[in-house]
Amino acid sequence: MNTLELKSHWREWLMLLFGVWLVVSPFVLGFTAVAEGMAMWSAVILGLIVAGFAVAEIMKPREWEEWVSVVLGAALIVAPFALGFADAPLALWNSLIMGVLVGGDAIWSLVDMKHHGGHAA
Repeated sequence: MNTLELKSHWREWLMLLFGVWLVVSPFVLGFTAVAEGMAMWSAVILGLIVAGFAVAEIMKPREWEEWVSVVLGAALIVAPFALGFADAPLALWNSLIMGVLVGGDAIWSLVDMKHHGGHAA
């Protein structure tokens, strides 16, 4: 990958960073206890999926992968309430903030793809 390609894929690299953060965040922020198990597994599993799609986007950007990332962002926002860890503040805010960042990054990429004829800039 040359420098121009690296610059044009910065949002995908950022999304990869978001995925990695989600995977390690339960251990860094300390919500790995049994009572917060759903929060931990939600962050780890969704983080692995976010990271996987980011790597796929780095290799070859496709619009449908960005739509999946929008859904992943929404899932992160809904997860604390659907999975019952809304009463764990660190896990709640981590999931909400990362949901907004993941979904926002994906929407930004979709808008950019529309303006550049299907290719993210």
